[in-house]
Amino acid sequence: MLTEERFAEILRMIGEEKSVTVQELTERLATSESTIRRDLTALAEKGLLVKVHGGATALEMDYTTKDVEITSRMTQNVDEKSLIGKYAASLIKKEDFVYLDSGSSIAQMLKYMTGSGAVFVTNGIAHAQSLAKKGITVYLVGGMFKGATDAVIGSQAVEDLKKYNFTKGFFGTNGVDKKHGFTTPDPAEAMIKKAAMERCRTCYILADSSKIGQIAPVTFAKFDQAELITTELTDKDLKKEKIL
Repeated sequence: MLTEERFAEILRMIGEEKSVTVQELTERLATSESTIRRDLTALAEKGLLVKVHGGATALEMDYTTKDVEITSRMTQNVDEKSLIGKYAASLIKKEDFVYLDSGSSIAQMLKYMTGSGAVFVTNGIAHAQSLAKKGITVYLVGGMFKGATDAVIGSQAVEDLKKYNFTKGFFGTNGVDKKHGFTTPDPAEAMIKKAAMERCRTCYILADSSKIGQIAPVTFAKFDQAELITTELTDKDLKKEKIL
């Protein structure tokens, strides 16, 4: 099991059980005590848990440890996502070469896209189909299909993204936090988001108010690596965003 995968599993367990012991983690993750202790130290230094004698406990924070099925997310906070999507779509110009992340927030953008002349690349199967039906040029990255989020993920997708140079990229997130940045529950999806963002001149994160203050196990970008488009912001420290 890769380090990021262990981190995600440890945080998932703590999110559900509030506390775990080194022995429990050793048995459930099939790894050594020394490795688990190093993992807990690293996660504690990142501010994601509290390391205690013999194990770790959860912080007093809101954690998101599981991906919600895409079919469920499409019906959540629709008005907010539509407003965010409309604004995000207005940022695309005819000369743009655009990356679109999978997910329900990005899906709302598609309703407002017409034949602007821009060219798109996406890891979202439904996004590609929707754009193609509008007569818009779109490329789909190759890799492993994850049905829960309608996303193409995996090492092949990461490698595929390395050949592109995007003017703009639009991404969804499960959590937005000043300290922990933009986060997601799945290390594989985090890997894709990070790889795509590294190929973008400008990155935008689309997040409705339910994502603000949430923290998922895996950070895919620091807070200052993207512009946040949202509808509600109560944290006075989050100041570089477009608030609709």
